[in-house]
Amino acid sequence: MRKNKSRIACLILLLLFIFPLPVSAGLSSFNINGYVKYLFSSSKTPAVDERLNANLIHARLNAQWYPSEALRAGLGLRMRAYYGNLIEKTPDFLTQIKNHYEYGRLDAVLWDREKSVGYAQIDRLWLDYSKGNIETTIGRQRIAWGTALVWNVIDLFNPQSILDFDYEEKPGVDALRIQYYTGAVSKIELSAKPAKNRDKTITAGLFSVNYSGYDFYGIAGERNNRRVLGGAWAGAIAKAGFRGEFLISEAPDKSAPAMLPDLSDFGTSFFKYDKPTASAVLSADYTFSNSFYIHTEALYNSIGKTRNAGVFYQEALQAGLLSPSRWSIFQEFSYDITPLLRGSIFAIFNPDDGSSLIVPRFRWSITANLDFTLIAFSAHGAHFTEWGDYGNSVFTRFKYSF
Repeated sequence: MRKNKSRIACLILLLLFIFPLPVSAGLSSFNINGYVKYLFSSSKTPAVDERLNANLIHARLNAQWYPSEALRAGLGLRMRAYYGNLIEKTPDFLTQIKNHYEYGRLDAVLWDREKSVGYAQIDRLWLDYSKGNIETTIGRQRIAWGTALVWNVIDLFNPQSILDFDYEEKPGVDALRIQYYTGAVSKIELSAKPAKNRDKTITAGLFSVNYSGYDFYGIAGERNNRRVLGGAWAGAIAKAGFRGEFLISEAPDKSAPAMLPDLSDFGTSFFKYDKPTASAVLSADYTFSNSFYIHTEALYNSIGKTRNAGVFYQEALQAGLLSPSRWSIFQEFSYDITPLLRGSIFAIFNPDDGSSLIVPRFRWSITANLDFTLIAFSAHGAHFTEWGDYGNSVFTRFKYSF
């Protein structure tokens, strides 16, 4: 407990030392904002007999400091407090909610009880220097590559799931990023995420250029001891957004973890493939004049499973895949019911095993700084399919921003 208290003190002192609170509204060299959220969730899965409930209070503070025109620094601190039988019934719950960084953990367990957990962590801590056409950023930062809106196969550093809706900022990585701007809409970028184990190191380069109204991207590098090559584009066809990404990787067996569960009864392990793999995404969206919005996206994995995909979910993540399935189809519709109330619904469908996840959502802007959101997850499918064992959940959230 003393160690945890020391970490908490270090977090607070670091925040106050690097980003002292402005003493007046006119002090423009600092920018501080954040939010406080309350989220209630109730879930029922086939694996657990009882319904699991959780209450989450989630507070975040973002700060940026501008000591000069060339230099700026950023820090992000998030604190979460959970309570409910979900915590009690989930094995290693605390481990599952952590973002694991190899260098400078900068986190603190505030408390850890049977049905309640408190946890704080700095997930942004970076220094950025710009001179001429070169921008260099070092530290814990978000390196987000990709153009698609749901699946980003070229996001080598920290691809995320659309289902993680309560973490808008997404995790950062401890990395060095150098960007050279060759024009107003073109650049060359080199990024590196070191690791104590070479198998977890990521180094890659990206170039971007605009041609005939389209942004084109190309990437090459090495992730988890596997060389990768990919590209992406973003543009429009008849006022509809049109995007795509593709990634070719060396065989997954080059990055096989030391210990793997035996899944041979359900199919071939991803790490048994000894040939290059390919993933690709196509995405299109359009907004009508009456605010009605439609978005379609498809993901393809050359070694994805056509059966028992749900069993291979964790292994797929280890292999760098965004989904264990061969094909995934995303469809979304949304509409402004009133100026302050927006409704949407999307579904993720696996055409091979017939399973699906349907997610309706309503967001109400109560005031300028206060929002209420209602979300539900409704899974359908047979046992062992991609979504068949996912279960059903409902979430209600209040968010106050400052």
